[in-house]
Amino acid sequence: MAVLGHVDHGKTSLLDKIRGSAVIEGEAGAITQHIGATAVPLDIISSIAGDLVDPDDFDLPGLLFIDTPGHHSFTTLRSRGGALADIAILVVDVNDGFQPQTLEALDILKRSQTPFIVAANKIDTVPGWDPNEDAPINDTYESQSERVRQRLDESLYEIIGNLSDEGFSADLYWRVQNFQRNVGVVPVSAMTGEGVPDLLTVMMGLSQRYMKEEMEIDVSGPGVGTVLEVKEEKGFGKTVDIVLYDGTIKEDDTIVVGGQNDPIVTEVRALLQPRPLAEIRTESRFENVDEVGAAAGIKVAAPELGDAMAGAPVRVVRDRDLDDVIEEVQAELASIAVDTAEEGVVVKADTLGSLEAMADALDEAEVPIVRAEVGDVAPRDISVASTAEDPKQQVILGFNVDVLSDAEHRAETDDVTIFTDEVIYQLVEEYDEYVEGIEQAQQDTILENISRPARFRILPDHTFRQNDPAVVGVEVNSGTVQNNATVVKFEGNEPERVGQIKGIQEQGEDVDEARAGNRVSVAIDGPTVGRQIEEDDELWIQIPEKHAKILEQELADEIPADELEALNMYLDKQRSRDPFWGK
Repeated sequence: MAVLGHVDHGKTSLLDKIRGSAVIEGEAGAITQHIGATAVPLDIISSIAGDLVDPDDFDLPGLLFIDTPGHHSFTTLRSRGGALADIAILVVDVNDGFQPQTLEALDILKRSQTPFIVAANKIDTVPGWDPNEDAPINDTYESQSERVRQRLDESLYEIIGNLSDEGFSADLYWRVQNFQRNVGVVPVSAMTGEGVPDLLTVMMGLSQRYMKEEMEIDVSGPGVGTVLEVKEEKGFGKTVDIVLYDGTIKEDDTIVVGGQNDPIVTEVRALLQPRPLAEIRTESRFENVDEVGAAAGIKVAAPELGDAMAGAPVRVVRDRDLDDVIEEVQAELASIAVDTAEEGVVVKADTLGSLEAMADALDEAEVPIVRAEVGDVAPRDISVASTAEDPKQQVILGFNVDVLSDAEHRAETDDVTIFTDEVIYQLVEEYDEYVEGIEQAQQDTILENISRPARFRILPDHTFRQNDPAVVGVEVNSGTVQNNATVVKFEGNEPERVGQIKGIQEQGEDVDEARAGNRVSVAIDGPTVGRQIEEDDELWIQIPEKHAKILEQELADEIPADELEALNMYLDKQRSRDPFWGK
């Protein structure tokens, strides 16, 4: 069972509250702390939930809460093709509503088809709320003023509306008949404990009703689990924190763990559990145990775990053929392997699951990947990225990873851009914006070096100088007249070269270009007014055939509409003479 949600919406405090109430209700030994997880037995749940839960209705032993460091590790926790957590709680701040990570968490739940309920947290912060510690939601709701209830209702309906926008039919949990089809929303406060009884009741109900077959585990066979984290531990070297979801694991067992390259075969030196009731994340004083059965969180100390990956499978060999087990692990790793292309970006992520989620997101965005690995951004990643021919692919996208300092220096010298983020779609968006910027710059460079189309007319009585150069007043009908451009005049459909623009003045000031609608004086080197050109003549800027092709086929969306009009008129004239001109 996992808890997900946006930063600061109260995932940790909700877990702490459940853990804390459990500690108060039970004897200190009743609730077992696991590595990265907390087990709350049924009798404790029923005493917190009071009248809401009758323990006789349940034959599940209780709930194991996985303390996911963030929801990316939830993506990691996959087993048998589904997610490791059988059910999930999505925590949403009732005042803050849906946020980027809420949407991302929903996306993960959707992909892994994990049943979930929504905890609408922080109801105690609704203005005017009068708290009733640890009360079931209906009791405390009834005791609030009309105004406060209305405020809470509005926020709850907004959350229900947001869920509906994401394709989930949802309602307040007491109105939900079928939890398989509808998502229940439970208003809670992690601070005051209000609604926590309801939350546990719904979780137990859900587990009992839909998960019993799935949750039944083979407690005696060889252990099967997933790596949560790979950690350096004083006195033990590299260790792995695992969630064991099937079977048992014992000291001296041979295990196979998914590694960066090949599966790692090693022997369990020690199984470590935190001392009772110590919070795992902060507690390093472990006790050794000889054997652990599912479902449990445990730290495994063994040699050669340097290459182990978060999210990788762990299997105990015991009386099976070692090669078969290695093959199983390889097959599971292969199912997560990312398809890579000859050219593309480099992707790094903190776990296998998040690497897969990144690859899916990039695939949807049609971004090819040249290399995808678990781990921090290292100098060798820079080497791979720097060899990309396309500057848009000299990029590393890092999800929830650090950039090693020597990699950072190297990236600067090798001109590699590194993006890191903790929300997958924000990472993809940042990269998209970067690519757009590069493409825009490339378009601008092409435009700067290309002849721009224009049609303009010499104004009557506006000859200021006859020749060397001819200086005349003109009006630009469409397009852009630029300095140094070549001027032509059509005789029928044949363009005749007139000369070259040697200067443009607008109201006495020198300018580089004149746009449609402008009246300017231009100096044209070459013609004499009254011979090659006359007042009232229509003149054009000459466009080389190669330029016309680029303008028409690649830059039509980049140039102003009037310039496109000038281009099309120019093409029409040329093509009435030669239909394939500029194609």
